Amino acid sequence: MSTVAPPTAVIAEDEPVLSRNLRRLLEQVWPELQICGVAEDGLQATELALAHTPDVMFLDIKMPGRTGIEVAEAVVDEWPETKAEPLFVFVTAYDEFAVPAFERAAIDYVLKPATPERLLQTVERLKKRLSERAASPHVGDMAALMQRVQAIAEPADDAMERIKVIRAGVGNTVRMIPVTDVAFFEATEKYVNVVTPLGEALVRMSLRELMARIDSTDFIQVHRSVMVNTNFILSATREENGLYSLRIRGVDRLVKVSRAFGHLFRPM
Repeated sequence: MSTVAPPTAVIAEDEPVLSRNLRRLLEQVWPELQICGVAEDGLQATELALAHTPDVMFLDIKMPGRTGIEVAEAVVDEWPETKAEPLFVFVTAYDEFAVPAFERAAIDYVLKPATPERLLQTVERLKKRLSERAASPHVGDMAALMQRVQAIAEPADDAMERIKVIRAGVGNTVRMIPVTDVAFFEATEKYVNVVTPLGEALVRMSLRELMARIDSTDFIQVHRSVMVNTNFILSATREENGLYSLRIRGVDRLVKVSRAFGHLFRPM
């Protein structure tokens, strides 16, 4: 007779008092939940998640190393294809005006400090979703999740001026690059690399901010740090590890597609 494995979770919270409080309350309202790791920063949270592949992650929004949003992005990008992705709950000190952003993104949230009543509501939602979802990820679920967490991290501002031409630095020169000439954008630690058939250039702006402001709908995300202009994609090749690589018109190097976005290039 087979038995159902108990649900598992990872907690990420850099304030020890709040971390202990959250764990204590979870033990009260969800005693069957197994806490398989508690992280004190975003990097440790990512490592614990990929090591234990928990069913649920409780993520503090502001942590050293990586924010909760960045942890969710990294975890989704590296998550095993055969395992259902974790359900993310963001633990936040944001006020009531920021809460609707979490609700619109269909990701649960808990305000600090957590209370038994509010946490019980969260647990009931999590139990329902865990019982409903399939044993393996649905095609495209991870990509949709990544887009939702990015929408929280960097919501578009309709009042901001749309970018049609990018001013990018190349040494002491500033190149004026029409957005339509860009093959792909790739995020580095502090910059975004703008890649065209004529060369590469850097802009000091986050990838999220740039994509929220450019005046184009031709770009798709293929990795948490790469957005590709669909007009430049020549082909997608499936590698031995199951991941895809893209050939880009006018660019010598290949662009890697993360597992979360591989469904975009599977044959129809």
